[in-house]
Amino acid sequence: MIRRLFSSQLRINMVSGVVATVVNVVVLAIAYPVYLHFLGYETYGVWLILATVLTFAQLGNLGISSAIMKLVAEEHGRGNTKGIQSYVTTSLGILLVTGSLALILILLFQNQIISAFKLSGQNAVIASQFLPYIAFLSVCVMLVQVLNSTISGLGRMDIANYILSGGRVVTVGVSLILLWLGNGIESLLIGNVLSWIFVGGTSVLVIRKTANIRLLRLGNLDKQRYKRLLRFGAGIFGGSVISMFLSPFNKLMLSRYAGVSTIPVYEIAFAGSMQVRALIEAGLRALMPEISRIGANMTKYAKDRISQIYHRAMRLIFLFGIPMYGTLVIFSPLMLRVWLGDRFVETLPGDFRIMLIGSSFLSLLGVPAFYTIIGLDRVRYLVTSSIIAASCNCATVIIHCALMGHLSVRSIGLYMAMSFAAGTAYLICKVRHLFTGDNVRKG
Repeated sequence: MIRRLFSSQLRINMVSGVVATVVNVVVLAIAYPVYLHFLGYETYGVWLILATVLTFAQLGNLGISSAIMKLVAEEHGRGNTKGIQSYVTTSLGILLVTGSLALILILLFQNQIISAFKLSGQNAVIASQFLPYIAFLSVCVMLVQVLNSTISGLGRMDIANYILSGGRVVTVGVSLILLWLGNGIESLLIGNVLSWIFVGGTSVLVIRKTANIRLLRLGNLDKQRYKRLLRFGAGIFGGSVISMFLSPFNKLMLSRYAGVSTIPVYEIAFAGSMQVRALIEAGLRALMPEISRIGANMTKYAKDRISQIYHRAMRLIFLFGIPMYGTLVIFSPLMLRVWLGDRFVETLPGDFRIMLIGSSFLSLLGVPAFYTIIGLDRVRYLVTSSIIAASCNCATVIIHCALMGHLSVRSIGLYMAMSFAAGTAYLICKVRHLFTGDNVRKG
C-alpha cells in the first residue's frame, strides 16, 4: 500500500499537501488559544484587521503566482532552463512594480483604512503604528510566493508545501516566544517577517539546486513571456479580486456593526472550518498540472481521462468528507470548549457548525471543478463563479445591515453558505458541460 502511494511524483505531491495541511492545523490549534490568552479578543482583532489589509495588498499579485506554476511546469517538461529563468525573472519584475504601487496606496490612505474599520482610541493607535510595516511586508510576500510557486512548477510541489508549513511553524513559534517574554502585538509582526524570510531563502536554495537557474538577470526579461504571464494570470486575478470581498468584507462589516471583538470569533469559526476543508483539498491541488498535461492534446481519450479524474476526485470528497464533517458537527462544542478553555465563547459552536457545512463543505464540492477548469485554461469561468458568490454575499449582508441595523457572526455564516452554494453549483454545471460537449477548446 505504501509503495503504491509513493509510486509517482504526483502521488507524493498529493500526500505532501495533506501532510502539510495537518501540520498547519496543529500549529493553528496551538496558536489561537495562546494569542487570545496574551492579547485578548479585542487586540487580536486589531491584528486580524491588519492581516486583512495584507490580504487586500495581495491584489497586486495579479494571479502571477498561479500562472508561474503552470508556465514553469511547461518549460520544465521541455527541459528549457532559459525559459524558466525568463518566466521567473519577468514575474519578479512585474510584482516589484505592482507591489510598490500597493505599498504607496496603503501609505497614502492609511487614515482612511483605519477609519473604514471604525477603529478608535488605542486600537486606532496600534493599527496606525503597524500599518506601514504591513505594507512593506505585502511586497515581500508577493515576491516570495513566486519563488515558492516556481518550486511547484519544477515538479516538486511536495518541497514547496513543506517549506510553507515550515514558515507557518516559524511564524507561530517566534510569536509565542515573544509573547511569553512580555511583548505585545509586535510579536505577531516579527513572527510573520521571519517566516517569509525563511520561506524566501529556502525557496531560492531549492530552485538553484533543482534547476540551477539564475534569477536576477535583466537579460531574462522577455516581452512575450510577460504577455503570457498576464494573460493567464488575469483570469486567476479576476477571480481572486472578487473572492477577496467575502472574508475581508465580512470582517469590515462585523467591525462596523458588531464591534472588533467579534472578528476573532468569526476568524476562528471560518478559518477553522476552512482548515478542515484543506485536509481534503490539499491532496487535490496536484491534479491541476496533471489535467494540464493530459489536456494539451484534447482527444476523445484525453477528455474521457480528465472526466475520470474529476469523478474520482468527487467520490474521494464524499468518501472521506462526510464522515469527517459529520464527526465535527457532533463533537465541535466539546472540542472547542476544551481547546479554548476560559476563552471559550458560547456562540462559537453554532457559528462554527454553520461555517463548517456552509462555507467549508459546499465550497469543497467545487474544488475538483476548480482545478479542472484551471487545467483546461478556462479561467474565465472562475471569474464568473467568484462574481456570483461575492455578489450574493455582499448583497445579503448589506441588506441585512440596512434592515436590522446590526450584524452577527451567525448571520454572516448563513449568507456565506448561500454564496458558496451558488458559486459551486455554477462551476459544477460548467465542468459537466465541458464533458458532455463534442470538444474542449481552450480560451
